[in-house]
Amino acid sequence: MDNEYRRFEGPKRSDKHKKHKAFENKKRRLPCRLKIFLITIGIILILGLTGYGTILVGGEWIVDEEDLVLDATTVIETTDGEVISKLYDENRTPVSLEKIPEHVQHAFTSIEDRRFYDHGGIDFRSVFRAVFQNILAMNKVEGASTITQQVAKNLFLTNDKTWARKTKEVMAALNLERKYSKDQILELYLNDMYFGEGIYGVETASNYFFSKPVDDLSVAEGALLAGLAKAPNGYSPINHAEKALDRRNVVLNAMEETGAISTDKRVQEQEKPLDLDVEERESNPWVDSYVDLAMKEAADKHELSVNELKRGGYRVIVNMDEGAQQTAYEQFQNEDYFPGNTEGTQGAFVMMEQETGKIISAIGGRDYQIGDLNRTTVTRQPGSTMKPIAVYGPAMTQEYTPFTLIPDRQMDYDDYTVTNVDDQYEDMVTMYDALRTSKNTSAVWLLDQIGVDYSKEYLAQLGINLEDDGLSIALGGLSEGLTPIELMESYGMFARHGSMIESSTIDRIYDRDDEMIVESSPSSHEVFSPQVAWNMTEMLLDTVESGTAKHGDYNKALAGKTGSTQHAFVEGETNDAWFVGYTPEYTTALWMGYDEASEDQYLTGGSEYPTRLTKAILREMDNQEALTESFAKPDDVDALPEPIELPQITNVNADYSFGNGSPGSSLLQGKLTWEGSTDDRVVYRVYRKQEGIDKRVGEVEGQTEFEIDTFELFGSNTYYVVPYDPLTKLEGERSSTVSLP
Repeated sequence: MDNEYRRFEGPKRSDKHKKHKAFENKKRRLPCRLKIFLITIGIILILGLTGYGTILVGGEWIVDEEDLVLDATTVIETTDGEVISKLYDENRTPVSLEKIPEHVQHAFTSIEDRRFYDHGGIDFRSVFRAVFQNILAMNKVEGASTITQQVAKNLFLTNDKTWARKTKEVMAALNLERKYSKDQILELYLNDMYFGEGIYGVETASNYFFSKPVDDLSVAEGALLAGLAKAPNGYSPINHAEKALDRRNVVLNAMEETGAISTDKRVQEQEKPLDLDVEERESNPWVDSYVDLAMKEAADKHELSVNELKRGGYRVIVNMDEGAQQTAYEQFQNEDYFPGNTEGTQGAFVMMEQETGKIISAIGGRDYQIGDLNRTTVTRQPGSTMKPIAVYGPAMTQEYTPFTLIPDRQMDYDDYTVTNVDDQYEDMVTMYDALRTSKNTSAVWLLDQIGVDYSKEYLAQLGINLEDDGLSIALGGLSEGLTPIELMESYGMFARHGSMIESSTIDRIYDRDDEMIVESSPSSHEVFSPQVAWNMTEMLLDTVESGTAKHGDYNKALAGKTGSTQHAFVEGETNDAWFVGYTPEYTTALWMGYDEASEDQYLTGGSEYPTRLTKAILREMDNQEALTESFAKPDDVDALPEPIELPQITNVNADYSFGNGSPGSSLLQGKLTWEGSTDDRVVYRVYRKQEGIDKRVGEVEGQTEFEIDTFELFGSNTYYVVPYDPLTKLEGERSSTVSLP
């Protein structure tokens, strides 16, 4: 029994033991499984956090806040508000979301991203739908990019269709959603979008397609623009009107589906035609020179580079006068004014307003295009246009006057031989006539007298700093030369009564927020006294009327000086031809010649051509708005007398007459008569011939007769008359002799 019992009990104890052991093992496994579960959860959390951190870090790395500042078009306009040019890499005028009507916003969100205000940058519902549709079609027929993703792609990424690019797009989109509001993202989207035809942003697109700002767009017009988002070239209303109309109606349907418009409104808008009013893009080549000069000034004076102008959205107000600029451009197209032996004769012209220094016209070349060589800033040999500013102006600050006599004869200065262009010499000539007839010998002699260093001090005050130290400065023989702008500013000093002012093309500059950041306020300083400046004006007036600048037709007030340089390779021909002058309102400088001197290119005429061309420009301007008849002399200066032209005395007669019986007078008197000048300032000196030196017996001013109270009964009673200039203290040619019978 005991054995049986034990046999029976044995198995029972064994089963119980096994169960107990299994339970114990299970108890031991529970913590292990929990640990694995927790570890798994931890790993998932770590991976999730790592992934999220990667997305955040990746988004920070991809999103560059500088790229959020969209390129904007810089507008260049006149002080009258007339837009003359635009500068851009991307033609865009950014506009705030507040100025974009809600129906225009809804048009874009309805067709491009219906759940824009509901998702966090990635629309997973749209993603799953797109994947499903693509699987069914076995092709990519539907996309799922949100507006935020499109902004991320357009601003920070390329159009590569790779998983890496798509991943970066997601990172950037989530980053944008985390940092910016929905309105800010939508504003970026609407301003960044490309609409074809080189147009970026809804404001520029609205003006281009409908000739009105975005806040004036109708529902149908806004829908048309929204339809271009998918394929701006494919749905172009200009090139594909029917497709554009169909696409617009698709957008209107989408707006109805999203509740943005009612069914009645959708039907009403779909009935409308495209009704485009495309902005005409005028080509104004006549403004290019001026725009280029203004761009250079913005860079040099205001630290705004061309690249910055093309992206910064500035508003540059320039001083250009449209009438003057177009007149100068049109005259520059006339071949008759450009005497070249081959094609390619070039020219440059600048015109400045006296009182303000504003450059109202600038022509950098005859067929100028943006980016070409702007010849208004190119240095050339100025020739005789240097004489007023380098010689005669400084000389009049010393003891020299316009009527001082100076030599006019061929001279040598340490192997530097000076001759006149016409090889004609008068021995002595007034400074006035030396300037009027452009005597080289007189100018060089005078510079030698006043000193080169003295001359350069005045040139420096005009902004002309020369390395040259030779007497050739008097004739414009410079190592570097001068620009038309430098000569214009220098001569403008004479017109401003001796006060120098710096010229400018730019009046004001506003930034993209319409804050004024530049306002031109040119300063001035006195170089010559008002008297010296007025003397120069009087002399240069006569230079235009009867001197080297007499060519051409302009009957209003104009003072100026010509200049030309000899060709280096072709004897007797001209390399550079100039006229620099001023009216009471404006100062001008005009150069013509070839860009490069060679044996095959030279001018076949001289300074008379730029003189004629300048006068033609002024004449046309005068027809548009009358220019001033004459210069007004300042109150504090003395008028410069006109030069006296000494006459050739003819018809000299001698006879007796009875005296008038006055005390001390002879009863019998001799009387001389002659024909002379109509100028009453001429003095006539009467000489009696005698042994040795002839005796001057008297003189009269402005009269052509002389009474002789005493004469020799048995001596010589032979007389002659000599004209005398009281300004120059110079006698003229004596008359023939005549004797009392």
